[in-house]
Amino acid sequence: MRWIALLMLAGALLVGATKSVEGAEPKVLVRGSPIHGANGVMFDAEDRLHIASVIGREIVVMDPESGEILDRLGPDVGVESPDDLTFGPEGSLYWTAILTGEVGRLSPDGTKTGQSVALGVNPITFSDDGRLFVALGFLGDALYELDPDLVNPPRLIAEDLGFLNGMDWGPDGFLYGPLYAKGQVVRIDVDTGSITTVADGFTVPAAVKFDSQGRLHVVDSLFGVVWRVDTETGNKQAIATGLPILDNLAFDSQDRLFVSDAQDGAILEVLPGGTTRRVSSGGMIGPQGVAVLPSAEGESVFVADSQTLREFDGLTGQQKSVVRTLGFPDTVSPDGDQLVLSSWFNPASLGVQEIGFQGTVTVWNPAHKALAGQFDFAMPLNVIRFQDDLVVVDLTSVVRVSAADPEVREMLAEGLDTPAGLAATDDDLWVSELGTGSVLQVIADGEPLSEPMPVAAGLSSPEGLAVTPGGNLLVVEAGAGRLSFINTATGEVSAVAEGLELGAEGPPGVPGTWGFNGVAVGPSGAIYVTGEIGNILYRIEPLVDEPPAIAPTPSPTAIATAAAATPTPPPAASPTPAPAMKTATPAAIAPPPGGAGSPSGTSWPWWPLAVAGGAAAGAAAVLVAYRARRARE
Repeated sequence: MRWIALLMLAGALLVGATKSVEGAEPKVLVRGSPIHGANGVMFDAEDRLHIASVIGREIVVMDPESGEILDRLGPDVGVESPDDLTFGPEGSLYWTAILTGEVGRLSPDGTKTGQSVALGVNPITFSDDGRLFVALGFLGDALYELDPDLVNPPRLIAEDLGFLNGMDWGPDGFLYGPLYAKGQVVRIDVDTGSITTVADGFTVPAAVKFDSQGRLHVVDSLFGVVWRVDTETGNKQAIATGLPILDNLAFDSQDRLFVSDAQDGAILEVLPGGTTRRVSSGGMIGPQGVAVLPSAEGESVFVADSQTLREFDGLTGQQKSVVRTLGFPDTVSPDGDQLVLSSWFNPASLGVQEIGFQGTVTVWNPAHKALAGQFDFAMPLNVIRFQDDLVVVDLTSVVRVSAADPEVREMLAEGLDTPAGLAATDDDLWVSELGTGSVLQVIADGEPLSEPMPVAAGLSSPEGLAVTPGGNLLVVEAGAGRLSFINTATGEVSAVAEGLELGAEGPPGVPGTWGFNGVAVGPSGAIYVTGEIGNILYRIEPLVDEPPAIAPTPSPTAIATAAAATPTPPPAASPTPAPAMKTATPAAIAPPPGGAGSPSGTSWPWWPLAVAGGAAAGAAAVLVAYRARRARE
């Protein structure tokens, strides 16, 4: 019956009076990193630094002296979600697309070719005689040799290594790399598959590289240490400490050492003596959900920044705190004096023997910097507190989780087309439906509706929702780069701010809420919006001339009467133009011979089924993102 309500709503909008709602021009309160997370790094023959960015879906080409971005190689040239990269003997650029399972190659003349290997394909390197090697990490665990022309099938060398990460070819003719989950650096004979431990005792070794003198260097990610390792004795020497959480490293032709920071998107040069020079500044890398809590200074704005939770002063934009231990948060909302976050990809433990994959909802106490609760879901895309309970968007459903017993879960709505944003008053609850371009009410006056009731239609990929001081709604139209106002009495939609740098599309096969764009209203009435394309947090001054909100929910009797009067359904076409979607078409990914890949020809909705079934490979594919996650310029 929802189509009947949509028709009624559309008709009301055609005859309804228009009333503008005005706010101040959006102000850029915080601008983050120019890179959406810095992963693998490598220099080309001209000493230009190439930086892989999974979240950004691009390879950034940078001048290592000035930090100027010279080029961005993204989906328009065939690059997708690159985690690591290298250059072939003839100058071709190779990369691993961890989210799609492809190894790609861009030749010097710009021709792109690729080969499907498996989800999780991660480190990549060449031997001195031109042999190509890749490994699976986090979403798989294996080492392969590839045909450099990406034609012949991959050759499996070894499995179950312990997540071999950023690797390099040694001057002695062996492959070297860190085992992320074991705290070791190993030497591998790629012809026999034999593995020898070179050094251990690392916390989270993420990548290795040799300098021109044949000295092995290792980045220990968690505590920001760069080690120099003697490959004969295993002795380690720390040459730089106290750095950010590191992802990778590269030497230029002069043996200058550069490191990448995945969480902040920064690039640093490590100088002799262990000091550093900042080449490119860090900051937000993929701002998504946003929440506001009162503070002694006014109000604190919390941003779920894909790999961190950041706190900013709502007036000055100064960063007040950053939490790096909450996995990969996508959304955040107030929960009294606490916060509640959702993440559809969550490594249960980083840098220990086991890495679990499970979507989670987390209650966080920012004052004590402590967990106050955590709950598992197949794919939680959003969460808010409502009447003491939690309401969770879990894939295509809206679920109410009892505060008294979190195992008691009530289905409020199911079968929705990419539900995204959530907003509530004391007695009313709304959800945005990205796939249909509508906002739906699911609870009215404290009572769940038998069927979600459309409140607004014809929106362009609606995501974040927030309730205004007057009881109306704000919605982020991600497909239009716009923040809009919804009069809940009439369903009338008015633009509040346009031209916002948001609405990035995701890679093939990920949920439509990739790069979620949030909106929140602070106690002051100020509005905050995240723009993941520009890595921006906007502030908009309180609205003026806001009309009063009147609950417009039609009664079940009225809906039934309308249904009886119109027995023949309308054509499948929507009565309003379909909104522009930011979702991408899933791609089929076939596993390599002997390797662990995803089922051929599948698309993302099968993931939660695999998780529910407890299949380890399926669980990995469900969470086909290594994030560092969300936006690109």
